Order: sequence, then structure tokens, then C-alpha cells
Amino acid sequence: MKDLSQYPSLGAALRDALAEWANETCLIEADRERENCRLTYQQFRDAALPLARALQDTGFVEGSRGAIIMTNQSKWLISAYAILHSGGVIVPLDYKLTASEHLQLLTHSQARVLIIEYHLWRAITQSPEFQVWKMPTVLVTEAPAKADLAGARRWEECRGAGEPAYVARARRDWAAIVYSSGTGGRPKGCVLTHENYLEQCVALTSLYPFWPGVRYLSILPTNHAIDFMVGFIGPFVCGATVVHLRSLRPEFIREAFTKYKITYMALVPMVLKNLEIGLRARFAALPTIKRRVLHFMIALNRLLTRSQPNVQLSRRLLKQVHSAFGGELRGLFVGGAFTEASTLQFFYDLGIPVANGYGLTEAGTAITLNDLRPFRADTVGKPLPGVELRIANPDAEGVGEVTVRSKMIMSHYLDDPELTDETIVNGWLMTGDLGRVDSSGHLQLSGRKKNMIVTEGGKNIYPEDIENSFEGLPLKEFCIFAANYLWPQRVMSGEQLVLAIHLEPGKTINDELLQQIAERNRRLPDFKRVHGYIFWESDFPRTASLKIKRNILAEQIREQIERAAIQAL
Repeated sequence: MKDLSQYPSLGAALRDALAEWANETCLIEADRERENCRLTYQQFRDAALPLARALQDTGFVEGSRGAIIMTNQSKWLISAYAILHSGGVIVPLDYKLTASEHLQLLTHSQARVLIIEYHLWRAITQSPEFQVWKMPTVLVTEAPAKADLAGARRWEECRGAGEPAYVARARRDWAAIVYSSGTGGRPKGCVLTHENYLEQCVALTSLYPFWPGVRYLSILPTNHAIDFMVGFIGPFVCGATVVHLRSLRPEFIREAFTKYKITYMALVPMVLKNLEIGLRARFAALPTIKRRVLHFMIALNRLLTRSQPNVQLSRRLLKQVHSAFGGELRGLFVGGAFTEASTLQFFYDLGIPVANGYGLTEAGTAITLNDLRPFRADTVGKPLPGVELRIANPDAEGVGEVTVRSKMIMSHYLDDPELTDETIVNGWLMTGDLGRVDSSGHLQLSGRKKNMIVTEGGKNIYPEDIENSFEGLPLKEFCIFAANYLWPQRVMSGEQLVLAIHLEPGKTINDELLQQIAERNRRLPDFKRVHGYIFWESDFPRTASLKIKRNILAEQIREQIERAAIQAL
């Protein structure tokens, strides 16, 4: 890979990478059974530079901000590089937000250019707020031939003549304004510098290097902090290949593994869990003899790889399993929310190690990551190289707020010095997460500080900790609340805990499920036990990284509280 310590900016590092690996494949875009495009690094450069020239022709200059609202595809990365080449600042926005939310963040970020897919642009133009929005230059991708673009231009036709100027940037200059996944109401635009990203890339690739020939399967949105780093910056500065998959249906993901011989993939815990459920079902459907042989080989692999992974050995012992993943898979990355330890152990036993980590948008991408030496399913790993981590105000059990200091920490929140001063104190990022560091230096998380419930007896309860005890039950989603937070007060206190449950479609509550819930509940200490439950018919609201938006879910429950039935366990 490139020696990133020698580079002043992402644009400079990517510019050299495009030249060094000109003939290597950098991007493959697949949609269901067909392949939309395949680009070498040279072809990628040839597609991005005319766009950069066109941006500069519109007055896009050093420090100008360019917003991108797109699903996972090659045009996202081409547009991002054109912005960086022109000395601009990327504003990656979540395409799943509403049109109103998009307009709010576009206004707050002061984006000079917006690059957006047609169906998303159409939604924005139909929003009431669009009439008062001061529209910048808008480039729309994949628009039908006769579509009314409401003053926007077609991305495909936006090509300038002549070589664009390369605009150099310094390490402390802004590279991106990233809105945290929990954004709601007060915008939280994290200003990340070129140094933040370069240092993060060095740290991550020191543990999990990429090289020409590696193929990374990208299924997370590129605006997601994880995929922006390991599905764009990391592979590109190492000459690797990114495979964009525009359909997330399980059968097409499975096909992509075998068709493209995937090496790595990042995913969120919910997707990983669904993958586990599918594999367990396939294993259970095997004839008795084959199933027993498989279980024996899994147990043998677990024994022989107890201290650290041995992918080559695992591929020999569990050939059919690894062949189903393309035969070249070296590992998965997971983050963004809690991952059940049993799920991590399940994949490790198959010889498919999952490196789970912990991070925040404010810290670029990751703060800690499991290096698998040895494999630990009960932690989120050790601090990355270059990261200082300490626990502030620990209690008797060593649990306190996780605080971090490193060159990866954001510069500030955009136009919000007050919130910046609350979040970065004397150079330390106050994460708002609670945890402890064990004797081996691994971080064990307890939950979010703002979610902590304080009982009348003064005990601290972490909803995430209790939720772990109900993992594995046949429930689609569930969430713990203090009863007083839902009604009649809006405070996290009191002795009564409530379990909100969302069942799988078509499923109904039955005595067997109630018995399983009660059995799990009895294993908990008295002060952690759930006292009632609520059945919720709709999907829980979630962030881009699929974490439950507890405050919004609670508000929805409050609005329907008179109709929701609470039954004693």
C-alpha cells in the first residue's frame, strides 16, 4: 500500500494510487444477475477527471462543499474523488433520510454542489421546503430521458473539457462533514480532516492489510463511516478491488461471494445475525450423517484454532462451507451496534473470523478492533494503534465513560462550538458510551450513558446489558425501557422495567415464547428483571447503522400507550 505518512491529503494519496495501479481493477458494480460496470484504476480516473473539470467550471473551488446522496454504486466513488481532486469537502448524506431531512442538512452544510440519484431528487423537489431552498448546482444520476429535473443537470452529461486543476490540501484541512447516524432535530455535522482519515487508514490496514487482488464486497451505504473507509479509501490506496452490490437480497449476496471470490466484507450486526440464521437452517436440513460429520469438523476446527485463526486449515476442514463463500474469504468486519457473542463464536468456529469493533462518527470510523490474537467474542477489541483510551469516573466495577484521544478525532462540530466543547474536553473525546477495560487491555461496553437507568436504590442498569440476556429468542426486535420513561414521567428512573417486543411477520405470542422469556428473566438479578412487556406491530426506528432510535420508539409508544396492553410476566 501507499506510505500514507508521506501524504498531506486523501486527494494526493488517491491520485498516486490511480496512477500506480492503473491496470488493476478498482471497481465492479453488480445489480442482481447482471454486472453494470467494471473499471480499472485508469478508467476510474478517466471518468472522474472530466467531472472534476465540470465542477471547477461551476466555480467549485478549494474548500467548497459537495454533498452526495446516492445508494451504493460506482458513481458515488467517482463523484467523491472528483470533489477531493478539486480540493473540496465531501458531505456524504444518508439516502434513507426523508426529503425534509435532506434539505435541512444541505442547508446546514452549505453545500455548493449536490450529486444525487434521480428518485431521491424527485422526492426533494416534491417537498414543501424545496420552494424556499436556495438550490446549489445539482447533478442528477440515472434520470429518464424526458424527466423534468427542476433546474438540475444530468450527471452523465456533466463533463468539462481539458485537464482539471489538481488542488492540493493540507492534513489539517477539512476532508468531510459527516452527520452522525443519530441526527435528529439539532444537526451534528462532524468535521473530519484529511489527517483524521489518513491516520485511521494507517491504523486499520496495519491490522488488516489490503493489496492488489483483494476483493472487498460493499453492501453498506458508502456514506456510512465504516464503508467510506474500508470500502473506498482503504482498498483504493492499496490497489484492491471494491465490488458494489446494489441488491441486498440474500440470494444475490451469496452469489456475489462465489462469483467474485470475495476476500473481506463489512456489515452491521443485524445482517450478520440473519446470515447466521440462514446457515443454521441449512445445516439443520442436512441428512443426519452429513450433519454429524459437519458438527465434528466444526468442533475440530474450533479446537485447532483456539489461540488464533488459521484460514488455510479451516478451508481444508470445512471445504464446503468455505466454498459457499467463494473459497477466498479471509474475514468479516462488524460494527455500529452490539454483536451477540454467540454469533461471533459461530462464525469463528467455521473458520470465518469476524473482527468486531467499536467506533463513532466523531472518531472517523473505529476506536477499537479485535485483532483476533487471540479471538475474543466478549469484547470490542483493543484500541487501534495511535489511540489512547481511558475510562472516566469508573465505579466500583471499573465501569465509566469511554474517552478517547488520537489524531483520528474530528476537528469539531460544524457551526456548534458549544456542543464541541461539551464533546471534546482537553483533547479527549467524551463518547457517551459506558464500559470497562479488562486486564488484557480489551474494551467491554456496557451501554450508552444517556440510556442508563438509575433505580431508586441507586443501582445503575444498562438496557443493552439486559437485552443481551434475551438474545436468541424467536423475536424480530426487542428493547428495554424504564416504565417511568414511557409513562407517566419521562425520566430514566424507577424500579419497573418493560420489554418492548416486535414479532416476526405472521407470528403470534404463545405460551412457549412466554415461558422462554420468563426463563431468561429469572436468570437475571432481581433489580434487572423485566416486569412487563409491550407488543409493537411496526418495525423499530433505526439509524443508518441499524441501531434502535430509543427516544423515537419511546415517543411512538407514548402516543399509543392507551391502546398498548401491558401484561405481567
